[in-house]
Amino acid sequence: MHIRGIRGATTVEEDSERAILDATRDLLQQMTQSNNVESDEIAAILFTSTPDLTAAFPAEAARRLQWATVPLMSATEIAVPGAPPMCIRVLMLWNTPRAQEEIDHVYLRRAVALRPDLRSRRG
Repeated sequence: MHIRGIRGATTVEEDSERAILDATRDLLQQMTQSNNVESDEIAAILFTSTPDLTAAFPAEAARRLQWATVPLMSATEIAVPGAPPMCIRVLMLWNTPRAQEEIDHVYLRRAVALRPDLRSRRG
């Protein structure tokens, strides 16, 4: 068993609690479905959001999925000129026997521009 990282990102159209939590929930669900992840296999999740998103912590979306025992942390993404605005990024640390090359990373909405080299089967 190894700890592997699953990357994902999405964007929202407005800085509202509903937009942030809905987009984050959709991203988390696609990340877990694409990789057949069970919540008790998740070691931890790090969420970042761009400085223009302040209405909610993206980690709250995981709590609403009943992932009460998964360690979660939200942080602000650094403000790099030209980076996509209103963007939420996720790094899910997963206990799995799979090789890193077998991991399906999920990029949704305008975030697909972040990593065109990591094509998701679901994205």
